[in-house]
Amino acid sequence: MLRTDFMLKKLQVMINPDLKDFLDEKVMLYNNPKFIESDPIQIPHQFSLKEDIEISGFLTATIAWGNRKMIINNAQKLVNLMGNSPYDFVMHHEEHHLEKLENFVHRTFNNQDCITFIKGLQNIYRNHGGLETVFAKYQEEFSMQESISAFKKVFFEINHQHRTTKHISDPNSGSAAKRLNMYLRWMCRKDAAGVDFGIWKSIPMSKLSCPLDVHSGNVARKLGLLTRKQNDAKALAELDINLRLLDPADPVKYDFALFGLGVFEKF
Repeated sequence: MLRTDFMLKKLQVMINPDLKDFLDEKVMLYNNPKFIESDPIQIPHQFSLKEDIEISGFLTATIAWGNRKMIINNAQKLVNLMGNSPYDFVMHHEEHHLEKLENFVHRTFNNQDCITFIKGLQNIYRNHGGLETVFAKYQEEFSMQESISAFKKVFFEINHQHRTTKHISDPNSGSAAKRLNMYLRWMCRKDAAGVDFGIWKSIPMSKLSCPLDVHSGNVARKLGLLTRKQNDAKALAELDINLRLLDPADPVKYDFALFGLGVFEKF
């Protein structure tokens, strides 16, 4: 079992005021409404109903790998196929309604994966109280990684093809679970900038982890926040420790800085 005990772990960096000031400035630069225009988070920002936001956000995060423009286009296509009412579609679709999804594909996420996800979401809302309830139920004191692993088990209670399980990562299998950590940032983190939604009140921001990918990982290494070479669960645990030193209450805000430095500034 993967467990991060922040009280016992060896601290990897000292709190460097200059580094904190630098990263805080980058957070201010990228954590603003303009960020939404070029990011997949624009898809759930179309909605006001909590369930529409969290379902469209979950499906968007699920396919959030590869070219960002393609991600946004395909996520929008999927929302359109659900009649621009994701929650209503998930809860009240009949079998013939799923035929609309037969031609949907995003890279290796194919139509059968998509249909399985719709059915998985229906099970989550009908039998488990919804997405927030499931994630909140299994949260640990300092981390959401065990919760992500437990969520995967609950999500695939329904009949499914084995191949579909690869589209939800498991930290207990060594994954950094980039897309689900990004999704949790969207749902749980809230500040005045209005990029993230903060509609899940049962999970504190202090437990969130940075969506670790090639961009954020490379920047973190250059800044001395990360030493491990692989972008895996162990690397995420190391990065968690160091970002919590910079801001224990809102460590994942530095995702904006690391991502912006990597993608927009080619740091």
